[in-house]
Amino acid sequence: MTYRHLLLPTDGSPLSSDAVGRGLELAHALGARVTFITVVEPFYAFAASEEHYGQAREQYEKFARDAARGILEAAKERAAALGVEARSVLVGSEHPDQAIIDAAAEHGCDLVAMASHGRRGVNALLLGSVTQEVLTRSTVPVLVFRPPA
Repeated sequence: MTYRHLLLPTDGSPLSSDAVGRGLELAHALGARVTFITVVEPFYAFAASEEHYGQAREQYEKFARDAARGILEAAKERAAALGVEARSVLVGSEHPDQAIIDAAAEHGCDLVAMASHGRRGVNALLLGSVTQEVLTRSTVPVLVFRPPA
């Protein structure tokens, strides 16, 4: 099977950025197009960084969406530099894994290519993993990029 449309989830982290680069290289080699997705999770006081404490939910939402748009624009610029056709989607969801699965179906993607932190054992169990959930529940094939050595 040749993949023609890759979904590349990104959160802007260095690990995710590496996976975007590797996903773009794959898309370029296959002559495939890509859709980037960034999922903005709702405001939770206990999950917010120190700079967000005391800010209203609306302020957090604006900050998070602006940051997500920046992440997606940077990814699209990387795609353009390789000559890979790309579009992007920004989704708000409490469940990033489901948002990724839904986006793959909605946009007709035939491969999800994403990063994994490579956590094992108790750390993986306690921290959970968006990648693990996508791997477990996606009907679209999932390619996992492990952290660079």
